[in-house]
Amino acid sequence: MPSRSLVPNALTLLRIALVPLVVLFMYIEHHKVAWISASLFVLACITDYLDGFFARLFHSVSHMGRFLDPIADKLLVASVLLMLAGLGTLHGLALIPAVVILCREILVSGMREFLAELSVPLPVTRLAKWKTALQMCSLTLLVWGDPYPGILPLEDVGLWGLWGAAFLTLITGYDYLLCALQHMSGPSKD
Repeated sequence: MPSRSLVPNALTLLRIALVPLVVLFMYIEHHKVAWISASLFVLACITDYLDGFFARLFHSVSHMGRFLDPIADKLLVASVLLMLAGLGTLHGLALIPAVVILCREILVSGMREFLAELSVPLPVTRLAKWKTALQMCSLTLLVWGDPYPGILPLEDVGLWGLWGAAFLTLITGYDYLLCALQHMSGPSKD
């Protein structure tokens, strides 16, 4: 019988494998293929939900999954944000939410690594899940761009959503920081 963690881990690996494809189709920069990169991005986002769903369903949280899942998430989000900036979709003040999101991801990763050494979990909050959902929806719209200019302002909606995700990012990052600071004030185990 295959390992119960096989399905969640395979979904996480699929998400990692989709990152270069999303970037490749974004790089083509043509409105006729934008829907392909947006669709691949959505598929990657769905694997993010499904790997956690199946891990909980099968009671199969593995060390590999706990290691790879946050890496896959950060690879996907960072790659798309960098491509959007490089292609000029995010420019000027619109770079601010991208920087906030990337900085928070680095900060939370560092806190998780530090707290793991102390055997202190840093669980994902419900607000952080809402932040992720808003961030993924916004990035999807930004990747797709404006296929119907003047009719459906998807890019504008995506930009406003990214600002909302950045606001939630600040709140959840602050919450995580407060949690981590409680454990940082104690003596070192060295």
